[in-house]
Amino acid sequence: MTTDHRAYAGLRVCDLTQGVAGPHCAFLLAQHGADVIKIEPPGGDWARGIGKRHGPYSAFFLQVNRGKRSLALDLKQVEARNAAAKIAAEADVVLEAFRPGVTARFGLDYESIRAVNPDVIYLSVTGYGQTGPWSHKPLTDSIAQAVTGMMSMNRDKDGLPQRVGMIAIDVMTGLYAFQAVSAALYARAVRGAPGRYVDMSLQQSAGAFMAAKMIEYHLEGPVPQVVGVPVGTFESADGFVNINARREKHFEALCGLVDRPELAWDPRFATYDTRIENEAALLALLRPLVRERSTAEWVRLLGEADIIAGPVNDFGDYFREPQVLHNGSVAWQEHDEVGHVPMHVVPGIETAPEGSFHATAPDLGAHSRAVLREFGYGDRDIDSMASSGAVIDGAGADHTAAQAAAD
Repeated sequence: MTTDHRAYAGLRVCDLTQGVAGPHCAFLLAQHGADVIKIEPPGGDWARGIGKRHGPYSAFFLQVNRGKRSLALDLKQVEARNAAAKIAAEADVVLEAFRPGVTARFGLDYESIRAVNPDVIYLSVTGYGQTGPWSHKPLTDSIAQAVTGMMSMNRDKDGLPQRVGMIAIDVMTGLYAFQAVSAALYARAVRGAPGRYVDMSLQQSAGAFMAAKMIEYHLEGPVPQVVGVPVGTFESADGFVNINARREKHFEALCGLVDRPELAWDPRFATYDTRIENEAALLALLRPLVRERSTAEWVRLLGEADIIAGPVNDFGDYFREPQVLHNGSVAWQEHDEVGHVPMHVVPGIETAPEGSFHATAPDLGAHSRAVLREFGYGDRDIDSMASSGAVIDGAGADHTAAQAAAD
C-alpha cells in the first residue's frame, strides 16, 4: 500500500520510448505518481542530444524525463531482452516507440507481453501508424509539421512556409497519448475492462490538433477569412505588442488612443465586415501610429481601455511577468550537472519540490542496479551483465566502492 495521494501512485510503467512524444506521455504518468522505469540503450535516449547538450542532457530531455528511473539495457543481447520482458510482464503500462515490427524481434511486442500480462495497457508511438504505405518511414517533428499542413498555416512575409520553432507535434502527441492511456486505465479500474493496445502516431495527433483548421480549409479554401481586424502583432517604439481590437467598442477606443477617432466612422472601417475587406488599408494607417509608443505604454493604455492586448515576450520577459511570479508558474530547480534551470509547472499537477526525485531527470543507467534487484537479480548477476555490456550500471562506481569497503 502507498500513502502517495497522486492518482497513479502504485502503478508501474515500462517506458521503452525515446525522443519526446513517448517520453512526454511517460513523464506525465510519473508526475501523477507512477513508477516509471525508463529503459534506455547503452548510448542513452537519443533525445539527450537534441540541440545543445548540457553535460549528459539536452533541454528537452530534462523536461520530459523528470521523475523516472533509468535502466540502460542493450536489447540486442538476450540477457537484456529477458530483463526488459520481466519488467514488462509486471507493468501496468508499457510504452514503445520503435518502428513497426521491431518490438516483435525483441519479444516485447503487445502480443508477447499480453500473453503473460493480459491486463497491460500497451501504447505504441510511431510516425505514421503500424500499417500503410508510409508506416516504415521515419518521421521527425519538422517533417511532420510539413506533411500535415501545419507549416502552410505559418508563412513569413514572402509566403514561405515556416515550422514552429519547437518540437510541437511530439509534445502534442505525448498529450494525446497520456489521455488515451489514462482513459484505458480508468476503464480497467472502474469498469473491469481488459488491457488494451493503443496505436498513436505523430501524423494523426497533428491532424487532431489542427482539425478545426482542416474544416476551415475545406469550407473556405487555402486562404480562410481572418478572424477580425485589427488583430495581430504591431511593432512598437521598442518591441512588439499583440492587439485584438476587432469588436466595435474596442476599435473605437483604439482609434481614440492613436488620435484618429475619425477612423471609427470611415465607411471603409465602420463595420466588422468592411474592416476585413479593407484590412490592408487600415493596418497601413495604424502601424506607424502604434510605433510612436513603447510596448509597456501600449499595454497600459490598451488595458485601461479594456482592449485585449499583451506584450510579445521572449522567455526571459515571461519569467519576470508579475502574473507568472504570482502563480508560481516557473519552478526554478538546481541541477547538479546543469545548474539553475526553469521548470514550468504542469497544469493540474502539484509542483515537485526543488531537488526532489520528481523534479529531476536521471543520469543514464542511474537506477539500473536498483531496478534489476527489484526483479530478482543479484549483484553477481548484474556485475556479469555489466561486464558483457548487456546493462550499463550508472551507479557502478558507487557499488564497487561500497563492495570494496564491505570486503
